[in-house]
Amino acid sequence: MKKFIAVCYCFTITIFSFSQNAKEPMKVTDMLKIKSIGSVTLNNEGSKAAFTVTGMEPDEANKWEYRYVTQLWMTSTDNLSVPRQLTFAKEGASQPAWKPDGTQIAFVRTIEGKPQLFLLSFEGGEPLQLTRYKYGASSPRRSKDGKQLLFVSGIPLKELLTDSMLNPSKELPKWDFEKPGFKNNTNLKPNNAKADPDGNMEEARAYLEINEKDKKAKVINKLQFHEEATTSPDININHIFLVEAKAGSTPKLLTKGFNSFFNPQFIEGTNSILLEADVNETIHPDRTLETQLYTIQSDGSSLKKLLGKNDYVYTNALVSPSGKQIALQHSVTGFVTVPALGVIPVNGSENDMVTIPFDRNKGTMVWSEDEKYLYFTAQANGGVTLNRVDLTTKKTESLTGLTSGIGSFALRNNKLLFVKTEVSNPFELYVSGIDGKKPIRISSFNDDWVTSKQLSFPEKHEFKNEKGLTIEYWVMKPSTYEAGKKYPLLLQIHGGPSAMWGPGETTMWHEFQFWCSKGYGIVYSNPRGSGGYGYDFLRANVNDWGKGPMSDVLNSLNRASAESWVDTSRITVTGGSYAGYLIAYILGHDKRFKAACSQRGVYDLRTFFGEANAWRLVPNYFGGYPWEKKTLEVLERESPINYVQNITTPYIIFHGENDLRTGVSQSEQIYKSLKVLGRPVEYVRHPGATHEITRSGNNRQRIDQLLRTWEFFERWVRNK
Repeated sequence: MKKFIAVCYCFTITIFSFSQNAKEPMKVTDMLKIKSIGSVTLNNEGSKAAFTVTGMEPDEANKWEYRYVTQLWMTSTDNLSVPRQLTFAKEGASQPAWKPDGTQIAFVRTIEGKPQLFLLSFEGGEPLQLTRYKYGASSPRRSKDGKQLLFVSGIPLKELLTDSMLNPSKELPKWDFEKPGFKNNTNLKPNNAKADPDGNMEEARAYLEINEKDKKAKVINKLQFHEEATTSPDININHIFLVEAKAGSTPKLLTKGFNSFFNPQFIEGTNSILLEADVNETIHPDRTLETQLYTIQSDGSSLKKLLGKNDYVYTNALVSPSGKQIALQHSVTGFVTVPALGVIPVNGSENDMVTIPFDRNKGTMVWSEDEKYLYFTAQANGGVTLNRVDLTTKKTESLTGLTSGIGSFALRNNKLLFVKTEVSNPFELYVSGIDGKKPIRISSFNDDWVTSKQLSFPEKHEFKNEKGLTIEYWVMKPSTYEAGKKYPLLLQIHGGPSAMWGPGETTMWHEFQFWCSKGYGIVYSNPRGSGGYGYDFLRANVNDWGKGPMSDVLNSLNRASAESWVDTSRITVTGGSYAGYLIAYILGHDKRFKAACSQRGVYDLRTFFGEANAWRLVPNYFGGYPWEKKTLEVLERESPINYVQNITTPYIIFHGENDLRTGVSQSEQIYKSLKVLGRPVEYVRHPGATHEITRSGNNRQRIDQLLRTWEFFERWVRNK
């Protein structure tokens, strides 16, 4: 019997190997085939689903270029019909919002550089442009009867000051604009003098204002002046509008003033609307980190604070179907925390808050129609799970496993519709009962081409580090693996530092498979400081970005390297953002790597504070600022630039020239230092690229970065 089982096992392995070998390897250009699904929404009956699909299409005017296009799609959840595309215009479509009876969808499309609301009727005809608002319209929310829409518009402060409709009395902010030498914001008053560079002071100021308007000068007085791709002196204020969902309607302003509002929602059974807001009339918006909850009447009257206090955030608020309860997340301000999940009565207060224990970062939330359950996604141990909490018992159950990632989802009439990512498929749409059991795949956006590819599937492992924390790591063999052969091993490190990788990861799906198709094995882990493991784990790298996380990733590497198929003389490492930082730190302390790659990294924490829009990571993780002696000592200890003289590993460094999240001079410093030292280093700049280059950047540059890393590694791995 044992012999029979062994023969069957060998036969099964042989068939599997044959079927894998008969498939095609993953190519670098296969990233262009991936279609991502999002913004899932259901009509009231749950019989129809609308969602967005983002794909990449060739740019006919430019060879080798591919542009992103997002369009609306629809499918039936009753007869499980093949999804059909609803919009086709080159401008695309996003943010669908059903009319409850299922006869119409509102959506957002960019026209002349501004987002605007459109209505698509299923009775026929082309989409109708509902808004032509000069400041744009986005984030639509429908009333229960479908007759009205709320939307958000971002208005430049300079426009708000002079707009006769939005600011008829020409009021000025009560918070200080922070222009030195001026009191009571007098500099914000209109200057009616004639522009003359040789005139008096007011005429000279009028001339200087023209230079600012014509982009000949940027005069910066704000604290948060770094954007993702450029610097900006401008302040935008978000306001909420209400519009009738019919042709010819004029939007009505609900909010006013010089603080921002967002996430508007109708409260059923009332004339009230729930808002989130950065409301502090005396503090500059850049210095206000708090988020508060407000209600306002549908005619724009009676703005009332529901929740709000200093140094605290109330966010992701969601009104229940009956309009009687609000689910939300709340926490102290700062990055290194796990917001709590809470529920309050719609007219309640902080004392009425019911907090649900769940020590993971939560994502999208949806109420069940009977309001007995609250559904939400959460990062957890390498997956993104779909969960529901019983609001009576406060007990939470996971409806999906840790080997997949759940994205956008919707719930109506005992039907659960969700997007799922697995190692076997990057994005597909599924439908199930409200318990999540027996899901049925109802799309084939990626399945048709992925099934023809050789794939490598990760094996999960774990160990305890010196702090007693359980570190999880995954090992992927080359997709063409053959027993008895030796293969190079690539250590992949994630960024953040609070990101999390695992089988449910979407952004690394193609890259992992690409490297495995090129004959590399992969090991990746979630070291201390990663998300998905709770509050204590998240904060375990505070004041310790280098030594502790290095220990965790190298321990994972050591354990993976012990596997018989790994050639320990051919180990490489790559990663971006915080991982770029950690790789440089590791190379200053460890010489085992044959070659290394850092992308868009941070290398000098002292200067990082001043040149990047992510500068608040410094006080959040290290407790202070570079001019404070105690903090400076920590920043110097943790900065890879201070160990650059120890780096001898062949090293390729990438940075987008418009990356202002980490600051491009960070990579300039470490490259120039290594070049002076005569080390084998290559530096690649991608013109126009931001920090998002490998996730949503120019597709030609995405291919370039991955292909160029592989080419660099091959110089040292194959030719030495």
